[in-house]
Amino acid sequence: MPLSPEQQAEIDAQRSTRQETRRVVSEGMEAHLYTAYPVLDHGFIRVIDYMGDDAAICQAARVSYGRGTKSVTNDEGLIRYLMRHWHSTPFEMCEIKLHVKLPVFVARQWIRHRTANVNEYSARYSILDREFYIPAPEHLAAQSVVNNQGRGEALTGDEAQRVLEYLKADSARAYDHYEEMIGQEGQQGLARELARMNLPANIYTQWYWKVDLHNLLHFLRLRADAHAQYEIRVYAEEMCKVVADWVPFAFRAFEDYRMGGATLSSTALDCVRRMLKGEEVTQENSGMSKGEWREFQGVLEG
Repeated sequence: MPLSPEQQAEIDAQRSTRQETRRVVSEGMEAHLYTAYPVLDHGFIRVIDYMGDDAAICQAARVSYGRGTKSVTNDEGLIRYLMRHWHSTPFEMCEIKLHVKLPVFVARQWIRHRTANVNEYSARYSILDREFYIPAPEHLAAQSVVNNQGRGEALTGDEAQRVLEYLKADSARAYDHYEEMIGQEGQQGLARELARMNLPANIYTQWYWKVDLHNLLHFLRLRADAHAQYEIRVYAEEMCKVVADWVPFAFRAFEDYRMGGATLSSTALDCVRRMLKGEEVTQENSGMSKGEWREFQGVLEG
């Protein structure tokens, strides 16, 4: 299950306690504190702590001592200007700390974003739970024939069932041997730091992940994208919901200029200008490779 009884009891106790503060608070984020949102079959995300809000971004941009400006419209306009012109520092003034439970192979992708502070559950000191990510049948797919790091058509019938049985059986067998190696009655047992190497990459781990808003938005731009691997994308999509309530002005600007926008090369811009003048532009006379032209067409066609 996503949360152990001990973790749920701790969360319930934390949510029942309120404290006065002089710090800036985001009412939208306050509602998310100490709530675990399930992801995949055994995973979750939950907000542990945060700092700042939309007004803090504006305050940092102006290096002022007040909360934003006299007008909310001015604050939103400033945030949109900062996002539009790629000014990153004011967004770094906001931070969030998340507790995440995720499969190890997802964690290996996630940790590639080296701009966060991370503390992971240690299998050197503790014994990992018998929890593995087993994909739903609709997420079992063949290798893509056009993308070396993507998926193709979903597996069906006997082949899908065979793969599921392999995943379940191999996970269970590896954990059985892990338990046997770390010690039984009458034997010394293998050290935990060695026994863990036998565990599969779909076993669940947990960590605390603290990151500033600028780098969080970069993470979300890549991992909430439709081309991202499903198993990390669902975490990013759940995080998007939290960020939208935390800093609504910043998130709307992010959706507009990053998630919904596109960056064009000088060659692509030249092609757009030629098209607007009525010229017929093809891949052969565009100056682009076939791959670049395919991506360019994807931007134009939406």
